[in-house]
Amino acid sequence: MADSLDDLSRRLAEFAQARDWEQFHSPKNLSMALIAEAAELVEHFQWLTQKQSEHLPVDKLEEVRMELADIQIYLLRIAERLGVDLIKAAQEKMALNEHRYPAAKVRGSARRASEYEE
Repeated sequence: MADSLDDLSRRLAEFAQARDWEQFHSPKNLSMALIAEAAELVEHFQWLTQKQSEHLPVDKLEEVRMELADIQIYLLRIAERLGVDLIKAAQEKMALNEHRYPAAKVRGSARRASEYEE
């Protein structure tokens, strides 16, 4: 089974097309589905301590794994529908973050970029 994002994105598009679901897969609807799945992911961690969240029982980890898969599926579908190259976008965002958050300046701090003095 192929494992590239392009191959998975094609498979997802084919899946939707075979079921005539493209009509429902607008960027608006897909983004709403993505945020709903993200909320389902958060539910698995609600009320856990930091340590508990890092050491999930096997059954809980499998549930989290499936929520992450749902999130990735919707993210890929949105990108495909809008013609966004996610790898390129992520590389560009990382370059921006490296500029906005230079390691020497921000090490050990979790403030937002706008909170650092220029």
